[in-house]
Amino acid sequence: MPGTTSTAPGAPDAGTSTATPHPRRWIALAVIAVSQLMVVLDATIVNIALPKAQVDLGITDANRQWVITAYTLAFGGLLLLGGRIADFWGRKRTFLVGMTGFALASALGGLATTGSMLFAARALQGAFGALLAPAALALLTVLFTEAAERAKAFAVYGAIAGGGSAVGLLLGGVLTEYANWRWCLLVNIPVAAIAIAFALSLVPESRAHGNTRYDVPGAVVVTAGLVSLVYGFTKAAENGWDAAATLGFIAAGVVLLAAFVVIELRSNHPLLPLRIILDRNRGGAYLASTLIGAGLFGAFLFLTFYFQVVLQYKPLEAGLASLPVTAGVLIAAGGASQLMPRVGAKPLMVGGAVLAALAMLVLTQIDVDTSFLTLLLPAQVVLGMGLGFTFVPLSSLALVGVPEHDAGAASATLNATQQVGGSLGTALLNTFYTSAVAAYLVGRAPNPVNQVEALVHGYRVAFGWGAALIVLAGLATLILIKVRKEDIPTGNAVHMG
Repeated sequence: MPGTTSTAPGAPDAGTSTATPHPRRWIALAVIAVSQLMVVLDATIVNIALPKAQVDLGITDANRQWVITAYTLAFGGLLLLGGRIADFWGRKRTFLVGMTGFALASALGGLATTGSMLFAARALQGAFGALLAPAALALLTVLFTEAAERAKAFAVYGAIAGGGSAVGLLLGGVLTEYANWRWCLLVNIPVAAIAIAFALSLVPESRAHGNTRYDVPGAVVVTAGLVSLVYGFTKAAENGWDAAATLGFIAAGVVLLAAFVVIELRSNHPLLPLRIILDRNRGGAYLASTLIGAGLFGAFLFLTFYFQVVLQYKPLEAGLASLPVTAGVLIAAGGASQLMPRVGAKPLMVGGAVLAALAMLVLTQIDVDTSFLTLLLPAQVVLGMGLGFTFVPLSSLALVGVPEHDAGAASATLNATQQVGGSLGTALLNTFYTSAVAAYLVGRAPNPVNQVEALVHGYRVAFGWGAALIVLAGLATLILIKVRKEDIPTGNAVHMG
């Protein structure tokens, strides 16, 4: 784009320009990729371990979802603050602190003796992940300045963002079956130690200059609003949508989120400068990301329960059965990086949403004895391909026309939308699932056959709603995104306003 500049990939001052690429950028990319994988897979690695963790710690059925949502809510709710901290405090420094805190929180969760202790550890993981993830993506934008290399780097990042959740399911199965569910958390400690050791010498520092104050009130209000919404969805599963508690928490969540917008409009140092999301292309990308996240997290959650509870797969078998999604993501991500400069981001994202929605609709055809090879395998591959074609363009669209000063906030917003969507989607789809199971059993004998049939019916309903969310993501892309293919930021590290 005319009037743009690139930030120095290795200079301590991110505002300095240079044409020389960082000599160790590919090794640094490997370190950043490991950190991203650890953060993304930790949203789902405990899914397969949940049954055993629930028994060991005495967690009730109503509360077990907080093992997932405590992480994703803290992660998504604080990512915006994490992005601003990374910009002004230093992206490498923030990366190292986030990685260290993530490892310590993982240790706390692995040693948990009560459900409350595990929930708290998961929330701490999410909070430190909110420092780690935006710092990693912002570092990526200043390391790669050449067009072809930048496309490859984003392909790696996009593949991990799309497939990390499925990898978490597989790793969770291996650790749960052959070690202990606690290792689903403890495994982060050696991984983080290795990443920190390499990052100290390989990853360059960069930072923005200007106003270094942080919008803490905004961070508190937006996180409280999201928690209130999720809790309201949870109460709907227990008491119904018309219950006073349900309506009260949902209304409180909406009010708090509206208050967050007011705070950002009036703040001299906003957590989320509204100019970032009011841009038509970025706003459309963030909305699509939220809706894709809502459908994606729900798909993985209910697939693992279907594999283990209905099909009676062992934890490792359930993990292996989830691998086709990852394969599809990797295939599509590689193709997307090659196609995006030719066809642009929008056609890839719309096509990806269509593929993912069709795959979810196929999953609504499951039964108590569905064949893995004839239905579950192809549906998961197509789902993964749809996600791969979506996530690679999303990573680039998040930075279209973003000033260097806002790079951390823009990348954090992309991560936040995926996690917030996942949190809200998990709670919402679980409510639809619970209601569908209860409705199915009305007037039927409470025997084992009907119980299993009710579970399958609930999964079908959840997959159907997941497909609807992904269709909405495709429509948002089709209507809102108007960016030209030549405007996608593959040649410059950061676009200046």
